[in-house]
Amino acid sequence: MAEDLKIVTDISKEAQYRSLIPQIAALIKGEPDQVANLANIAAALKEQFGWFWVGFYLVKNEVLVLGPFQGPVACTRIQKGKGVCGTSWLQGETLIVPDVEEFPGHIACAAASRSEIVLPLFQGGEVIGVLDVDSEHLAHFDEVDAKYLKEIISLLDA
Repeated sequence: MAEDLKIVTDISKEAQYRSLIPQIAALIKGEPDQVANLANIAAALKEQFGWFWVGFYLVKNEVLVLGPFQGPVACTRIQKGKGVCGTSWLQGETLIVPDVEEFPGHIACAAASRSEIVLPLFQGGEVIGVLDVDSEHLAHFDEVDAKYLKEIISLLDA
């Protein structure tokens, strides 16, 4: 298991992801504990990209419950269909929100959050949680982020 990351920031965003993904794979390889793996993924993403907030919400008793994260304190529970995370869970789709103020029903866990990307985590065809990433900048996330973040969370199935 690799426990140090090589952070490279003077390259394109796509190249940063390509550098980070094998490091995350090595970090979680052979570790059966989901919480440990989610915590290390959140930490690796926060360290590489310096996002405002990155973390996971996990489905428990039909509600999203805060899981491992990096950043300021966050909302603890989110109902299905509520906010960006709950909507991603309900739809089972990745959501890229360029301006959270324009998202109907956005839940403002932190006033500094301006844009967001949320990806559902699947297990056996069911959504078991979401990866939530927030930025203090408008329109910070795009299809490049969606593509590579999907690749990162797919490592959890390996």
